[in-house]
Amino acid sequence: MTPLVSILIPAYNAERWIAETMLSALGQTWPNKEIILVDDGSTDQTVRVAQQFACKTVSIVSQKNQGAAAARNKAFSFCSGDYIQWLDADDILAPDKISRQMEFAESCANKRILLSSEWGHFLFRTSRAKFTPTALWDDLPPVEWLRLKMEKNTWMQPDSWLVSRELTEAAGPWDERLSLDDEGEYFCRVLIKSDGVKFIRGAKTFYRMTGPQSLGQVDKSNKKLESAWRSTRLHVQYLRSLEDSARTRRACVTFMQVRVHHFHPHRPDLINTTQRLAKTLGGEVTLEKRVDPLHWKFAWMKEIFGLEFAYLAQNKLPQFKNWALRLWDKAMFQVEKTARS
Repeated sequence: MTPLVSILIPAYNAERWIAETMLSALGQTWPNKEIILVDDGSTDQTVRVAQQFACKTVSIVSQKNQGAAAARNKAFSFCSGDYIQWLDADDILAPDKISRQMEFAESCANKRILLSSEWGHFLFRTSRAKFTPTALWDDLPPVEWLRLKMEKNTWMQPDSWLVSRELTEAAGPWDERLSLDDEGEYFCRVLIKSDGVKFIRGAKTFYRMTGPQSLGQVDKSNKKLESAWRSTRLHVQYLRSLEDSARTRRACVTFMQVRVHHFHPHRPDLINTTQRLAKTLGGEVTLEKRVDPLHWKFAWMKEIFGLEFAYLAQNKLPQFKNWALRLWDKAMFQVEKTARS
């Protein structure tokens, strides 16, 4: 029998995007699929829009607002798939994404192989998506994949994965204590239970850049900052469980050096905790060290206004450019949509 693939979608206030996401799920060329959307207490019209797609193979479930991790756990509890495709409510799958990955899965007897794919980010038009390969776009054993992620400060977009039910159950549920980087922590656990990652070239997913309102944005709320710290600590724990060596400890320290800036200046306690953990690994993290070097255009600001102001200016300029690009891409999206209709 053709394996069943469950496409699981957590949604919260996603009425702007959910129709496109549902259409991309329904449009998968893999024939045997089910789609389960769990609405996490949306206050907009997400449910009304999603209900238009309800049918024998599409289920819409609602719950009180409990967070994305809880919505994903509920979706999994309702599914019957042999393979699991997680899909965020504002992202899009290429039509043959699952088929390309399942082609390998059916040829491989090992259900513990974790399947990944190419991913690109876009604003409104998927035709303008940018696909930028990283060190993770390769076939890798678990320890090498996780070490590279932490050492090079890179990541794999969650929609890119296709996971067998066996591997999903071995990893355990999503951690509902996490409100930030829950997907990073979760796929670490999937990874360490796997027999390695198989990167499927040509399989593609599209990650929508929604801007400041994205749930993945780091803000200064205690809940998100504590979640960021918990996820950071668990990343270190997971990598060391695979290999505790000088090179993996260096990767852990590098990873913490990137993340320590999230906690400044609002949570000096988390800064201190991060620094103490780094010392136990034989390294050091400071607020003076930055993985993203200060560009010469902004370096003069350091002497006058201080280092943090210079980095703030350096970070804000791309945000302004992105705002302008977003307006343009949205306008062109509307033009193309009108032309098609």
